[in-house]
Order: sequence, then structure tokens, then C-alpha cells
Amino acid sequence: MLIDSHCHLDRLKTAPDQASLAKLLNDAKARGVDYFLCVNVRQQGFEQMCQRVQDFDNVFLSCGVHPLDVKDGLDVATMMPNALLPKVVAIGETGLDYFYADDTKAIQQQCFEQQVALAVEVNKPLIVHTRDARADTLAILRQGNADKVGGVLHCFTEDWDMAKAALDLGFYISVSGIVTFKNAGDLRTVIRKIPKDRLLVETDAPYLAPVPHRGQENQPAFVRDVAEFVAELRGESYQELAANTTNNFFNLFSQAAKLVGR
Repeated sequence: MLIDSHCHLDRLKTAPDQASLAKLLNDAKARGVDYFLCVNVRQQGFEQMCQRVQDFDNVFLSCGVHPLDVKDGLDVATMMPNALLPKVVAIGETGLDYFYADDTKAIQQQCFEQQVALAVEVNKPLIVHTRDARADTLAILRQGNADKVGGVLHCFTEDWDMAKAALDLGFYISVSGIVTFKNAGDLRTVIRKIPKDRLLVETDAPYLAPVPHRGQENQPAFVRDVAEFVAELRGESYQELAANTTNNFFNLFSQAAKLVGR
């Protein structure tokens, strides 16, 4: 069994309605992908996301605001009821992105700090996006006591020092299809070193389709391609990697484990 630990099902152009989304999820199940974490990125988009996936018991949710969507800040009081919903297993996607939005550093940092505090308050792990912001990301996680709830650096593309610092905070590292790209040599070196009990796999669908699907809209079924590539990269069997990443997912997202009776 595999789990797509990070996808945006409500943003799939190839699944504009419930029937087409059901087909995509069935296609994923046919490749051994049984559960999905649908990740929220915009505060005002949370209800719409919930409506898109409400028919699927094997889809978990997160609640958060992406660093590229924080121009107007966020309303924690409005987020709180959503964060407490049983099907919401994490807070995020939050974090910092100085690559695409260097001019909004201050508001990004404020919103990240608020969401770290929210995660600690509701006792749910964080889903963190970080790009060109290593020092500030780690500083905010440390200052906000994020080690109390843990979390994951998703779609990881950083160096070993960043990975090690996150691991020391109790965080997990999630690998996307980027690891299959030709220019991902440095990333592959890092992924080989991640402990077996701290690794997750994801698609980040509809973005970043892995080889051999480059140029297509990414979809949850393709997490199988990521997992097979990572298993070979690490010298593990596919079955071992699938079992480990599944166990890791439920260890990190304890609310999801409760929902499926694990």
C-alpha cells in the first residue's frame, strides 16, 4: 500500500467533477495507492476543497495558507474551527518562499508564525513549504516550538544540512517527482541518507509529474512512479519502501491513523 502524502485534488483540471475525480482515485488505487492527503493552500478555498472530496473516505485534509497566498494575511479565528475538524489531520501548507516572493517576506513570516502556533494549539503536525528560506524557516519552527507537534518538509529540494536540522526537530522529509528529474543529482544524494522511519512520498499533484509522465498533469497514481524510483535509489525493495512510508504517514498524522483504525 502507498499513500500520496501531499496532493491538491481540488486543482486537478483532469478531474473537474466528482465522477472524474472518482476515476482518478480509482486509477491510483489500481496502482496500490489507497489514501491521499489533500492539502489546503488558500484560506478562502477551504470549503470548496472540502466539497470536492467529501464523497471519499480515503482522502484526508489539511488546513492552511501557502506562503504565496498570504498577501492579505490570514484570520486565525476563522481557521480554528476548520483546523479542529476530525478529517483535518495537519496544518498547512504553510512556510516561506523567497524564490517567488522575496518582496513579501514580512507577511510570510507573520503568517507562518501564526500557523505554527495554531498547529501547537490544536496538536496537529505541520506541512511546510520552504524555498530559498532555510535559516528563517528553521528559526520560526524552533521559536514556535514546532517540535511539540512535528511535521513534514514537503516536496523536499534542500541540502543535507537542512534535512538534518528538520530531522532533529522531529520532522519528516517528503519526496516528490522532482527526484526523478535529470538535474536532481544533489537531491538524490540527500534522499539516500534520510532514515527509513522519516521518509514520505508524494505527488504534489497537479504539479511536478515525475518521469516518465513529464509534460502531463500530475495525478495521485503517479506516486507509484516516485516510490519505485526512490526504492531503487536507496537500494530497497519497492515493498519495503511502500510499507515504511505508509507506516511513517500514520505515525506522523495520528489523526489519520485514528480515522482508519490503525
